[in-house]
Amino acid sequence: MSTMLSVSRKGLYGLILFLVPAIHFAQDSDWPEKDEFQQSYTLAPGSQVEIKAINGSVTIETTSGSTAEVHVIRLARKREDLEYRKVVVEQAGSRFTVRGENDSEGRRHAEVRQQVMLKLPRKVDLEVHGINGSVKAAEIEGHGSVSGVNGKVELTQVGGINKISGINGSVSVSVARLDQEGMKISGVNGRVDVQFAENLNAEIHASGINGKVETDLPTLLLSEWSRSNFKGKVGSGGPIISVSGVNGKVALKKRSGSQARNDLRSLPLQKHVKRSAAPVPQAG
Repeated sequence: MSTMLSVSRKGLYGLILFLVPAIHFAQDSDWPEKDEFQQSYTLAPGSQVEIKAINGSVTIETTSGSTAEVHVIRLARKREDLEYRKVVVEQAGSRFTVRGENDSEGRRHAEVRQQVMLKLPRKVDLEVHGINGSVKAAEIEGHGSVSGVNGKVELTQVGGINKISGINGSVSVSVARLDQEGMKISGVNGRVDVQFAENLNAEIHASGINGKVETDLPTLLLSEWSRSNFKGKVGSGGPIISVSGVNGKVALKKRSGSQARNDLRSLPLQKHVKRSAAPVPQAG
C-alpha cells in the first residue's frame, strides 16, 4: 500500500544527499503541485529489490545496515492529477518492490512526474527497469540488472550488477569486481564509459560499436580487432565484460575525472586486420 506524507524538516536534513537533485526537481514552475512520501523498511541480506515503471529519475545510495529508506516526490500541473500515477511500495517476504502505479482504469492523460530516491543495504539483489529518466546507483554487492532506461545511467563500484541493456542515454560504470558471470552491456544509444579498479582482471569482448573506442589502460592487450569489433584482456584476463550494440563512443578507463579524459588514446580500429599467430600487440 502507498501512503503520501509530508516530510518533516528534520527528515529532510537526514536525506540531504538525496535532496540536492530533488530541490531542483521541485522548483519547476510549470509543475506547481507536489506531494511526497517517505518511509523506512527492514531488508534481510539477499533480499530481491525491484524498481520499475518510474516516470522520472531513480537515485540509489547504499549502506552497510539492514534499513531501506524510500523517498518519493511527485509533481503535477494540476492537483487532481496527483490522484493518479502514484508510486507503490510493496514488501512480501524477501521481495521488495517500488513501482509506478498502472492507471489502466484511471485518467491516462494525467501528467505526473516522479522522482524516487532510495537508501538500500548493499547486500541485496537489484533489478531496475522501465525507467523514463536517469538512473544513478551506488555499490550493490548482490546480483542485478538495469534495463529499459530512457536516460543516463551511472553505476558506482559495481559488483554483481552484470547486465545493462536497452539504454537510451550514456552509460558510466565503475567496475570494482566481477564474478564468473562477468558483465554484459548491450543496446546503448549513447557513450559508454567503463572504469576499472586498479587490480581488476577481465576479458573484453566488444562488437557492433558505432563510434570511437578509447582507453588509458596500460595493461589492455588486444587479440582480435576490426572496425567495430575487438577482443582483449585487462591484466591477466578473467571473467568476460561484453560490450555490444553501442551507438556512440566507448571508453575503457583506469580512473575517472578530467585527467583520465586527457590520457585516453584511440584503439586501432580504423581498418580491418586479419587474425594471425603473431604476438598479441599492446593497444596504443
